[in-house]
Order: sequence, then C-alpha cells, then structure tokens
Amino acid sequence: MYNLILFGPPGCGKGTQSDKLVEKYGLVHLSTGNLLRQEIKDKTPLGLEAKNFIDKGQLVPDEVVIGMVDSYFDQHKDAKGFLFDGFPRTVAQAKALDKLMELKKTEIGKVLVLDVNEEELIKRLVLRGKTSGRSDDADENIQRNRQEVYKKETLPVAAYYSKSGKVAKVDGMGSISEIFDRLSFHIDKKIK
Repeated sequence: MYNLILFGPPGCGKGTQSDKLVEKYGLVHLSTGNLLRQEIKDKTPLGLEAKNFIDKGQLVPDEVVIGMVDSYFDQHKDAKGFLFDGFPRTVAQAKALDKLMELKKTEIGKVLVLDVNEEELIKRLVLRGKTSGRSDDADENIQRNRQEVYKKETLPVAAYYSKSGKVAKVDGMGSISEIFDRLSFHIDKKIK
C-alpha cells in the first residue's frame, strides 16, 4: 500500500492535483474538506458544528477529523493506497495519522508540499468563491486569516515529516499539467 500526503496552503491546487494523481496512481482520495462539506450539505450535527469553525476561517477540531479519517480508511480496506488531501493539518493530527497507519500496518510514503506565493493564493480563492458557490471562499479577510492559520498551525507538519526524509517541496506555480508533472516526478522516483 502506497500512501501519499499532498500538502500546501488553502488555494494551492491540492484538489485539482489530487484528482489527477488519484486517476494516474489508482489511489483512494481522502479529502477531509470534501468529507466535511458532505457532512455540512447533509446538515448532520457534525456538519453544523464544522460549519461554525469553517465560516470563521478556523480549523475543525482534531478529534472530529481523526474519527472521520479512521472511518473512511476502514471503508476502503482493499485500496492500493490513499492520497491524503488537506490532512493532516496539525502536528497532533500527523502524529495521530502515523499511529493510525501503524495500526493498519502501513505508513506514509511521501509528503508533497505545493509552494505558491500568498497573493496568488488569495486571488485564486476569492475567484473560486465567486464561481463555486462556496461562500467562505469569497471573503478576502477570511482567506488572509486562513493563510495565517496555515502558517502557524499547519506549516509545522512539513517540519514534522521532514525528520523522516519524506518531504519534497514542489513549485505550485504554472499550468495544471506542469505542476502535475512535477508531482509525478517525485512519486515515480519513490515507487520505482
């Protein structure tokens, strides 16, 4: 089983690239953002609680996210591997994911970090908010807050995984296909 984390700030293109990587490598896409949005759409208690955090530009608490990931992992026991998109977001989540992987007798194979400059990220997210119907994206102040939360709480996850030599920084600027080629280069090098 090959497990991959696609990592980077909000708006860096994780969702777009994840779809392409899942198709090419036959991985199961695990996007906590998509899982949370489905819960919100279904108006479940978890979804309503998560919406309060998301609308304020805050992260959903770790225990909620970890439980969802564990359940999703169990639903896909025969997977060739997983692509984790937007998770883990904190060092505590990364440690919990490592413990979960150990229990499942697997590990994270590679952590790919998409690097995009902040003004480009804000521009992408506000544009997405105007076209996607995701009201939380259209507010530039919420987007700036998300970037700060990312730097403070999520960026340390890359440092955590760097200790194991699993991190590759990938230029996230350019066309979708250029970025995809850069990501694929690192994966192909690891799985061959």
